Amino acid sequence: MRSFAFHPGPTLLAGSGQLEAFIARMPAGPCLLVSDRDVVRLGLPDHCRDELTRTGRDIVLFDAVEADPSRATLLAAVELGRSAQVTSVIGFGGGSPMDVAKLAAYLLGSGDDLDAIWGVDVAKGQRLPLALVPTTAGTGSETTPISVITCEGGVKLAVNARPLVADVALLDPELTIGLPRHVTAATGIDAIVHAVEAYTSARLKNPVSDALAREALRLLTANLVTACDRPNDLEARGAMLLGAHLAGLAFSNAPVAGVHALAYPLGGLHHLPHGLSNALMLRPVLEHNAEAARELYAELAPIIDPGCEGSGTQGRVRSLIDELERLCIETGLKLRLRDHGIPQGDTPLLAREAMKQTRLLVNNPCEITEVDAQRLYEAAW
Repeated sequence: MRSFAFHPGPTLLAGSGQLEAFIARMPAGPCLLVSDRDVVRLGLPDHCRDELTRTGRDIVLFDAVEADPSRATLLAAVELGRSAQVTSVIGFGGGSPMDVAKLAAYLLGSGDDLDAIWGVDVAKGQRLPLALVPTTAGTGSETTPISVITCEGGVKLAVNARPLVADVALLDPELTIGLPRHVTAATGIDAIVHAVEAYTSARLKNPVSDALAREALRLLTANLVTACDRPNDLEARGAMLLGAHLAGLAFSNAPVAGVHALAYPLGGLHHLPHGLSNALMLRPVLEHNAEAARELYAELAPIIDPGCEGSGTQGRVRSLIDELERLCIETGLKLRLRDHGIPQGDTPLLAREAMKQTRLLVNNPCEITEVDAQRLYEAAW
């Protein structure tokens, strides 16, 4: 056995009826509840807020988190938590509220300066107690040590450090009922990309992350279309939540790569949802990687298309790429940049911005140069 390290995620509570046990793990005192206005408007946190109140905890609500949360939003959440002297933080919603909650809990607990902790394993302080509740099945943010924040010029910066891992996460499929189809689709594709990129990561890939990635891919690809077509199907919703969580565990140990690197500028500059951005760049990047990652792609293909088992390696690689694209299309996602108002003339700028994602590009199975990136954006246009 070759040497490797694997870092587990938070304590996991999965299924309906776990809220009381979840709240019981939080300390006494005021709690900063981080969410967004849509989640609050839908009433999804109401039961959690009622339980916090019933157990004598004051709730300090911050619901101003936007998609691709900004530095200003993060610092506003920290300031609110500091002024209320909160003793814990709960992130409730999609990846954006959870990312803000993770980094707010860290900054409130450690007192560190934000600009001093960007990067991998720079943040080493003590955060406040932290709990996370995903309401989408995609980002896996409830299990990762990563928080991504949009800074000046649309550049996305990240803190990736073990203190950001939550104490506890709650996976309740009932909280994902009522999600719009396009959100279910985009977040599901995001989770699928997490699994594929973790399995093929050029750095830190290991047998445990591989096993999690494979099971995540099985759960996600088998249930995504059902979750879109039958949005009240709790079994499919639960499978998607678990698949996204397992994919999050996988990529928090074997980090994601080229698809995410090229997706980030689409979010930062054009404000496309992160999952949609991944779907747009999925086929071009997989085709770019097809030779370097062919054995690994061939291993994954039968999970999605059991009928390709008897094909040769190249046939299985083609099957993986085609089946992933088919899934995107069946969910209703439009897979051309021009479908989302992005001018073809923006491809050079997008390529330059993608080159700033060095922490992701280094994990890709083969090099992606700026020339490559522009070609891949043009292929997606």
